[in-house]
Amino acid sequence: MPPSDKAWKGRFTQPTDAFVEAFTASVGFDRRLYRHDIRGSIAHARMLAAVGIIEEREAALITQGLGAIEQDIDDGRFTWSVGREDVHMNIEASLIERIGEVGKKLHTARSRNDQVATTVRLYLRDGLDGLTEQLQHLGDVFLTLAEREVETVMPGFTHLQVAQPVTLGHHILAWFEMILRDAERLIDARGRVNVMPLGAGALAGTSFPIDRQMTAKALGFARPAENSLDAVSARDFVIEFTAAAALIMVHLSRIAEELVLWSTPQFGFIELADGFCTGSSIMPQKKNPDVPELLRGKSARVIGHLTALLVLMKGQPLAYNKDNQEDKEPLFDTLDTVRDSLRALTELLPATTFHRERMHREALRGYPTATDLADYLVRHGLAFRDAHEAAGRAVRLAIDRGVDLADLPLAELKTCSPLIEADIFPVLTLEGSLAARDHLGGTAPRQVREAIARARQRLAGLTAEAAG
Repeated sequence: MPPSDKAWKGRFTQPTDAFVEAFTASVGFDRRLYRHDIRGSIAHARMLAAVGIIEEREAALITQGLGAIEQDIDDGRFTWSVGREDVHMNIEASLIERIGEVGKKLHTARSRNDQVATTVRLYLRDGLDGLTEQLQHLGDVFLTLAEREVETVMPGFTHLQVAQPVTLGHHILAWFEMILRDAERLIDARGRVNVMPLGAGALAGTSFPIDRQMTAKALGFARPAENSLDAVSARDFVIEFTAAAALIMVHLSRIAEELVLWSTPQFGFIELADGFCTGSSIMPQKKNPDVPELLRGKSARVIGHLTALLVLMKGQPLAYNKDNQEDKEPLFDTLDTVRDSLRALTELLPATTFHRERMHREALRGYPTATDLADYLVRHGLAFRDAHEAAGRAVRLAIDRGVDLADLPLAELKTCSPLIEADIFPVLTLEGSLAARDHLGGTAPRQVREAIARARQRLAGLTAEAAG
């Protein structure tokens, strides 16, 4: 393509090398920004008219032309050109072709540097709102499931070894806490995304009497950026989002890992619906938990994107550099991956069958009430370290006899500590163990129900905050 067709044609006397043109073009992936680019351009044109830089009729022509271009893109009629480099120049060139010389006035008091930064912020802001809504929906799924399983006893684990009995409802509330924090992080990050770079120009602002407050208000930004150098070169808002997204994926991965484990015959806690599993090409009996496994695996790509973005920015001097073109593919893929992953888990859980009897039976294994025995002895006057030792001797007896602690005769329990009396036996049941932790954050069904009610209030509050 001859240099006369480029936006920067005046400086150059030779055409761009064909390979370099393809190598430096971004339209292959940044075209998805078209709607937000057009929105920013319309606001910019109307501001230019409002302050007298262009005429009102010219702003109307530009707005009409951009609207027609958007419709063509929506309908698949728009022809994208690698020679026009990116989404921004493709749209501007098409505008000029449609409305003539007036289209060339759109870029007055604007650089691609502040244009790109604004477009990316608009795009990410919408993406954040969508992901926050998805997290809220997933939170509601968790709470509905927790309500149903308030009294379902299951083993709690540390080191993947049976530790103490909990309820499935209490366990699911732990999942809820993870994603609630994730939503809070996105809402917090949105405030730093919601700052408008337009008006910063290439790096040093503009000599035209623009009204940045007007443009910011039209685009829904909280305020214009304060420093022109920072406005065009900062990408920490992309990195911050990707860091929050990586944490979301880490949380989804941990949940998915539990679903994978729980679906094995060795655990047998759940049955995943057939629609979320696949089979084996050679082993007819197989039912593979592909969706949870992919949730676990997709966390790696988002974590990788975070690393890539950090490395991308670490060596850049102020202000804008072409390196920043490389921020978009990690950003786009992160948004897509988190969006699809949240949808997958949100749809998978309601279709999952939880085997309550198996969970209860497995909670009896591994002497999960040993801590309750130690606590009983403390309440009867023994120092905790001595109580811990006495409970350990009781566990050793039970292992030797091949029985549970609750099945040991009182006489044998008393050999571990003379403080043990017949009132120990209700304490050594799963239900007794759960009931004993009847305090804030505890596992007693009453506490779990109250925690769910509080969680619903917190979720509602978060929804209101996001809407505000």
